[in-house]
Amino acid sequence: MHRYSKRSQAMIAMLLLFSLGGVMLVNLFKQSKSFSEAENRSLEQLPPFSFHSLVSGKFTAGFEKYISDQFMARDFWIGVKSDADRAMGKKESNGVYLGKDGYFIQKFTPPAEGDLENKVNAIHSLAKAAPGLRMFVMLVPTAASVLADKLPDYAPAGEELTYLDQVKQALRRDIRFVDVYPALHAQRERSVYYKTDHHWTTRGAFYAYQELGKRMGLTPRKEEDFTIRQVTDEFYGSLYSKSGFRHVEPDSIELYTLKAGESCIVEYVDEGQSSDSMYAMDNLGKKDKYTVFFGGNHSLIKITTGLRDGTKLLVVKDSYANSFIPFLASHFSEIYVVDPRYYEKDLKALMQERQIRDVLLLYNANTFFEDPSLNQLAESPE
Repeated sequence: MHRYSKRSQAMIAMLLLFSLGGVMLVNLFKQSKSFSEAENRSLEQLPPFSFHSLVSGKFTAGFEKYISDQFMARDFWIGVKSDADRAMGKKESNGVYLGKDGYFIQKFTPPAEGDLENKVNAIHSLAKAAPGLRMFVMLVPTAASVLADKLPDYAPAGEELTYLDQVKQALRRDIRFVDVYPALHAQRERSVYYKTDHHWTTRGAFYAYQELGKRMGLTPRKEEDFTIRQVTDEFYGSLYSKSGFRHVEPDSIELYTLKAGESCIVEYVDEGQSSDSMYAMDNLGKKDKYTVFFGGNHSLIKITTGLRDGTKLLVVKDSYANSFIPFLASHFSEIYVVDPRYYEKDLKALMQERQIRDVLLLYNANTFFEDPSLNQLAESPE
């Protein structure tokens, strides 16, 4: 009996070794994928080898990430892990909370020491780019604040709003801080954030647009001025991809278009392309359907509308602005849209060349505190 047990153990060990060897061989010879549709991100590629990179540890670090990203049936194993986590009652994965009512909520990361001050200095520097400049700052709280009641019981709440208030207090009085939290919180039961994505919905952006209109002295359009149409009900967003949690209902995406109609020319400057619409409808067939708004993020976009009053607006932004900007098209003759993560030219020079007098800085709270490219605004030549 004892001899039989040893033989069984040996056979199991051999099977395990053969299995591991087979997995290693498959991973070694299978073609690398460049993009994960499930995670909606680029995957690590095999790093170039050199003696220096090996000694410095750079090669081994890159190779470890490569193996992790290119592991056989990676998407399947991610799903298995998330299912096991949910079965054990786990409510967080990769910085994403599994909230109540099917909401995925991104965890807020407080800014590093000194970073808040650096961001405020960058805003002050940009505000000095031209005399008489009107600058508006809209830092949008995420679902972690507005939908705090959806968070798991143990998850911290309120930190985000504390830091946003610190920014508000630190800004000069001539810089107008647009607080959209009250408006979003008042409408929180009307789907102002996606459940599977970190962005606000078009409806959430609409309520924020109304708040900005009041601060800018514009007359914002009413909801009944728009035709609201659902363009997809199969949207699985960034938090679905990031968390690994599966077996949830997809989101829908709505577009607000003025019933009276409007015309525009959208120029993607660096790409040398143009369109007569702010919506890339073909992108509804892609994984990241939020890119229906302007086809995603670009370094510089120029929007020329049907207005002929010479009003110009610069929007310095992250992707939250993509669904927000169409609401502004009926109020300005030209809108320039800059994403500092991709724009490498002198932003102040652009403002002076185009004679821009109104600037809106629009970010969600997480990206505002995490994005280092914003700090470069303070480094532009005066």
